Amino acid sequence: MTDTAPSDSAAPQHNVMLADLTTIRVGGPAHTLLRPTTEQELLASVHDVWQRGDEWLLIGGGSNMVISDEGFDGTVIHIATQGIQVTDQSDTTLSVRVQAGESWDGLVARLVARGWGGIEALSGIPGSVGASPIQNIGAYGQEVASALTGIDFLDYDSGELVHLTTEELELGYRSSVIKSGREGVVVAVHFTLTASPTSTVQYQQLATALGVNVGDNVPLQQIRDTVLALRASKAMVLDPNEPDSASCGSFFTNPIVPEHIARALPADAPRWVIDDEPVADVVVPLGETPAPPPPPKPRLVKLSAAWLIEHSGVHKGFRLPGSRAAVSTKHSLAIVNRTGADAAEIAELARYIGACVLSRYGIQLQPEPVSVGVELA
Repeated sequence: MTDTAPSDSAAPQHNVMLADLTTIRVGGPAHTLLRPTTEQELLASVHDVWQRGDEWLLIGGGSNMVISDEGFDGTVIHIATQGIQVTDQSDTTLSVRVQAGESWDGLVARLVARGWGGIEALSGIPGSVGASPIQNIGAYGQEVASALTGIDFLDYDSGELVHLTTEELELGYRSSVIKSGREGVVVAVHFTLTASPTSTVQYQQLATALGVNVGDNVPLQQIRDTVLALRASKAMVLDPNEPDSASCGSFFTNPIVPEHIARALPADAPRWVIDDEPVADVVVPLGETPAPPPPPKPRLVKLSAAWLIEHSGVHKGFRLPGSRAAVSTKHSLAIVNRTGADAAEIAELARYIGACVLSRYGIQLQPEPVSVGVELA
C-alpha cells in the first residue's frame, strides 16, 4: 500500500451537490468530495479515508445511482483515473489494463475503431470502466464477462491491492461478488479482445435492425453504429438535447423466476429459459442396475420487466399526480428526470411501479441502480 499523499488535484472539496455527478440529476451535498485522477492518488485517497474511519461512497460515471436529497454525510470519492495500457498483444488477441475512471463507451469506441472485438454490442452504455464488472453490464447478446479477464481491486478488509479473476468475481446476470457485498474499490479492469473485422450477431433485435440473421457476422463498426442508433431511439444514450436521457438507464432488472411462475403469465409475455442444462450421459457397468435419475432441476426463466410494467397499467410517459419524475416516453424501463425532480419523487415512482407489477402478477421487480439514503423498493 502506498503512503504517498494525494496531490492538489485530489484536494478535498466540500458541499458539492451530488446531483451534478449523476446522470439522473438527483442527490444532495457531499460533506467531502475527493477526485483522484491517477491510480497513485486513488490508492492514497482511499487508504487515508479508510484509516480515518470515514463513511465513504464511490462515484464513477454516476449513471447507475440514486442519491437522497439529504446527500451523503461522509467522503465521496469521485474516481477520475485515466489510462489504457496494453499488457499483451499477438496477431489474434489484445490484452489491456484500463483505469477505472475511463469512460466505458470511450473504451468501446477506441477498440472497435482499431478492429478489436468482444464488447462492441455494449456501445453507448454510460458510466465508467470500473463499474462495468460490478454488475456485469450487458446488452444485445453480450456481457462484459465475455471479454473480462480480471480486475485489480483494493480490498477493504486487507487494505491490499489484489487481482481477482473472473471466476473469483462470480459474475452472473447483473451481479458479482462485489455487488453482493465484498467491499473495496475497483482500481483497474483487464480485458482480452479478439482481432477480427467482424463479430457474430447474438441478439434478435440487433439482427433485425441490421437486416441479418442471428449468428451472422457483421463488421464491428456497423454493429456499434446500429447499437448506438437502437439505444438512441430509446433515449438510452446521454444526450443533453434529449429530455428522456436524464435517467439511470434501465431502472429494473429483468426478473428471473421459476418456470411455473412464467407459465402463469399470458402467452404473449416474453420469456427466455436461462439454465436449460443438457442431461449428462451415465455409464453403467454390465449387470448392474442403474441408479434412479435425480429429479429434474426446476428451470429458471427470465422475463421482460418492460412488458410487466406496461401490462400493469404503467404506460410510457406516466407520472404520478404532481410529480416531476416520469416514465420515459421512449422506454418503459427508464425513470426520467425531465423537470427538476428530486430523489424522493424518483423513489416514489419506482415504488409505485414495483407495487403495480407485484399486485398484477405477483412478481417483485428489483431496482438496478445503487440507492444511497433512499428506498427504491
